[in-house]
Amino acid sequence: MRELKAEKIRDMTEDEIQHRIGELHEELFNLRFRNGMRQLQNPLLIRERRRDIARLQTILAEHRTGVRKLSGHGEPKA
Repeated sequence: MRELKAEKIRDMTEDEIQHRIGELHEELFNLRFRNGMRQLQNPLLIRERRRDIARLQTILAEHRTGVRKLSGHGEPKA
């Protein structure tokens, strides 16, 4: 089951999303390296991590273009 669902991601701040993208890129690098050395038990993890990164980037782009706001970024109070 997926750990990163869209609803969970939207509860995160922009900085947390950026940090998580960096962590996933590092994990993806390690998975690819282990796969090249034939030490990876489940190669489908590579696909899952790529899709997690894409999901995070999509939600971040939605926030930045104003399509949908993140939970912590509501309208400013007057």
